[in-house]
Amino acid sequence: MVQPRIPRAPVIAAIIVALTSVSLAGLLLPALLDEAFGRRDLVRFVPALAAVAGVCGLYGWLLWLNLVRRTGPVHRLGLAVITAVSWALPAFLGVGTGWGNALLVPAGLIAVVLPARRAAVVAAAGTVVGAGYGLVLGMRPLAVLYQLVAFPMVTFSGFITVWLFHVVQELREARAELARSAVGEERLRFARDLHDVLGHSLQAVALRAEVAERFADRDPARVRKELAEIQTMARDAVRDVREVVRGYRATSLRTELDGMSAVLRAAGIACDRPEVPVELPADVHEPLGWVVREAATNILRHSSATWCRIEVDATDGTRVRLEIVNDGASRRAGISGGGALAAGTTTDGAAGSGLAGLAERLAAAGGEFTAATTGDGTFRLVAALPTGGS
Repeated sequence: MVQPRIPRAPVIAAIIVALTSVSLAGLLLPALLDEAFGRRDLVRFVPALAAVAGVCGLYGWLLWLNLVRRTGPVHRLGLAVITAVSWALPAFLGVGTGWGNALLVPAGLIAVVLPARRAAVVAAAGTVVGAGYGLVLGMRPLAVLYQLVAFPMVTFSGFITVWLFHVVQELREARAELARSAVGEERLRFARDLHDVLGHSLQAVALRAEVAERFADRDPARVRKELAEIQTMARDAVRDVREVVRGYRATSLRTELDGMSAVLRAAGIACDRPEVPVELPADVHEPLGWVVREAATNILRHSSATWCRIEVDATDGTRVRLEIVNDGASRRAGISGGGALAAGTTTDGAAGSGLAGLAERLAAAGGEFTAATTGDGTFRLVAALPTGGS
């Protein structure tokens, strides 16, 4: 099942505020319509419309500030104003035309503005006081019963909405931090390898150079000997660096699948490592390993994926097929929007050098490579190589 891509925090917050404001307006709309078209009394309708608009606007503003964590003690004053205006409407305009619903308006903000324990006490008190207030205003017993049930439910609904929003944003931030941590750990590992290889060699070269400098005027033979040693050490250091780089760049399908699944899971992306057939020849491991490495990099850096599916198929005995699908279609130019990249095609660079390089690498090995977004919002990468070698 394809999971929907989660929009950014301000977009979600704006949607929540808009839907909540529409719900509040719908709660009081029947009473307003009765004032406008039933009674047709502007003296009553205009103040009622202004009160409803003010309550909805202030409610939405307080909800927005709490969603983006800009809370403050003054918000409690805003809640008090909303409660006073909402509870005044049925007192001045009567409860028989739907204004009794206004008693529920402040319930949704109680657990948003107040701390959890205090909100529970206020919600319980508001439920009892609101029901008694409704009886005093002349509400029917069924309407009072509805008030007793709906007030705590609306309070809990407001709390859950804001709590879930904050949890989702914290999870998003944690996932991004894990991805950055994984990249940073790999950089540190490579830096440690270089330090271990070059540290001793460079220090020895520096010592030999100091010795040659001390004997420069009095022992030319010793200087020539030291310079020869320096050359040997420099060549050995170059060879060691090449070995480090070769070991870092060399890859295999099994190793890269292990690394990709571990890194994606650490970043909060559901990913299971598939089994690799043991009969795969060695010459297909490195090209497919590069595909896996580039796919992992693109998912972490250019997508908002929540899951990734990897499949390795070599059932026909002549070709091995690697398919990687994720639900966070790449935002890079030339890849999103249904574009595709295949081996053997020419590109103008818009698709990114990584995928273009993979296409060239697979084509040189006699294989095929495609990468494209699909109609269901996923990004699919497929690489196929003959098992007979290139």
